[in-house]
Amino acid sequence: MLVFVVVIAVSRFGRTKLGPDHSEPEFSTFAWASMLFAAGIGTDLMFFAVAEPVTQYLAPPSVEPESVEAAREATVWTLFHYGISGWGMYALMGMALGYFAYRLGLPLAVRSALTPVIGKRTEGPVGDAVDLAAVLGTIFGVATTLGIAVVQLNFGLNMLFDVPMGLTAQIALIVLGVAMATLSAVSGVDKGIKWLSQANVVLALFLAFWILVTGRTTYLLDALVLNVGDFARRFPDMTMQTFAFEDTGTWMADWTLFFWAWWIAWASFVGLFLARISRGRTIRQFVAGTLIIPFMYILMWISIYGNAAIDLIRQGNTDFGELTVNAPEEGFYSMLAEYPGFVFIASIATFVGLLFYVTSADSGALIMANLSSRMRDVHADAGRRLRIFWAVVTGALTIALLSIDTEGSGIATLQSATIIMGIPFAIVMVLVMIGLWRALQVEGHLERARSGVQHGVLSSRSSTERGSGHWRARLRRVTSFPSREKVDEYLSTVIDPTLRELAEELTATGAQADVRECTDDEGRPCVELTVAVAESTEFVYRVSRREVPIPVYSGSLMPTSRDYYSRLEVHLQHEGGQGYDVMGYSPAQVIDDVLDAYEHHLEFLRIEQTGPV
Repeated sequence: MLVFVVVIAVSRFGRTKLGPDHSEPEFSTFAWASMLFAAGIGTDLMFFAVAEPVTQYLAPPSVEPESVEAAREATVWTLFHYGISGWGMYALMGMALGYFAYRLGLPLAVRSALTPVIGKRTEGPVGDAVDLAAVLGTIFGVATTLGIAVVQLNFGLNMLFDVPMGLTAQIALIVLGVAMATLSAVSGVDKGIKWLSQANVVLALFLAFWILVTGRTTYLLDALVLNVGDFARRFPDMTMQTFAFEDTGTWMADWTLFFWAWWIAWASFVGLFLARISRGRTIRQFVAGTLIIPFMYILMWISIYGNAAIDLIRQGNTDFGELTVNAPEEGFYSMLAEYPGFVFIASIATFVGLLFYVTSADSGALIMANLSSRMRDVHADAGRRLRIFWAVVTGALTIALLSIDTEGSGIATLQSATIIMGIPFAIVMVLVMIGLWRALQVEGHLERARSGVQHGVLSSRSSTERGSGHWRARLRRVTSFPSREKVDEYLSTVIDPTLRELAEELTATGAQADVRECTDDEGRPCVELTVAVAESTEFVYRVSRREVPIPVYSGSLMPTSRDYYSRLEVHLQHEGGQGYDVMGYSPAQVIDDVLDAYEHHLEFLRIEQTGPV
């Protein structure tokens, strides 16, 4: 999956936008980057950044324990389990869902990515089963993260305020977190989730900076550089490592397989959320962002905290090492206790952990609500009641899983549940890869079809008048900024009857043509011409109204009473929005434009059936 997304990004398909060609990103780069890692990284990173390097140092899979080699491998194994491979899965699901929803206009759901594989069956029981698998994997994956979070936060509160360890305190934390997550999820992506994500970034960076500055700064920076080199060198070997000639016991199941199942369980949730915040970005930008931005943060965090924890043991603090191995939820705060300003820094860490909890829970509630709804508007989210329902259900499941293991921390139960529910979804992800590849092949056919047909005006096939009246009318059209009412009138009195006249002629040629009034994905009025040629892919030409700011170059032509004007923009079935305005076109010009697009469509069908000449 990692190789697949990288190949797609660097290929010619990397220029394809997750949305119409004219679409622009909804969020700033900083806000987008903040939500990228806050959705896919939770309190579990604070947990494993200390617990895993210590465990791999004291009990490595194959090298000698507590050796220099074990110290070098320990942090790199953690980077491997938390790094590029998992984000490759997130990138796959994110770009697939974003492409099918925002480029092709299908519902923002996992089932849509399987349309090229199973066709119209996505609307039936098969599609329902796919989305159900995504919901089940998501809820168990999120519950695992939240369970680990509350166990660790419980210990932190115990050290700070003597809050007793146990299920009662953990239930109280879950109730508090669910309440905060509900408020955030109800407020939407562009408010609560974005603000919490940005706050998380700043505070988490401060936590890492504190350990770096107050600890052995030179050692930690040297170790960071060494970790980068070791990770780049060992990554292929770690990816293919099966320990076929060594007996490592349950190490592989406890670590690598668990983490990969965890990534898979989170893939539909994080992927759908990433798609939700990435409309308007190209596939290349999306893949580069999801692979590089979160990993840079993961590399910084794990290297600083992991190497700091290993250094404590190598300096003689063996009690800390034994404690972390036997009770990993206590490792993070026990390490902070070795640094100055414990109460201050541990209080911030607890707040950051709670924010991580909330950003995971609210994103999960939002996405599970969307997955369990049948929404045609890809820009809308499910109702508030459904978001509240899933936030509460996730909290209840977390409590249930923690309650099973009353003697221990409950983490083993959470890990087992993740593997059980996550692995079956791997089959769906393979089908998503196939579906995306087929859809992008169609995108390539469309590009070749466009290049194989000349525009009507260029080929002298246009029926447009070319006299002086034509250029004067054209000049008036490009320098006018009509109101919404004027555009709506033009849509109904010129565009609609012109498309109906063309549909009648197309029907006479043997095609099945139809024109209907419609509403686009953003609730704006439109008129749509649909032409079915035999049993091939339908041709769809839609003209919809769009409001845009009046340009500053309009000078004295700018109306003083408003800042926006309306356009009539063309959308095609596969290419999405074309970005040009047909307001003011004569009926003959409209027909020429439709026929140009229709001829491109016929060329596309020929290429699909026979291949390019």
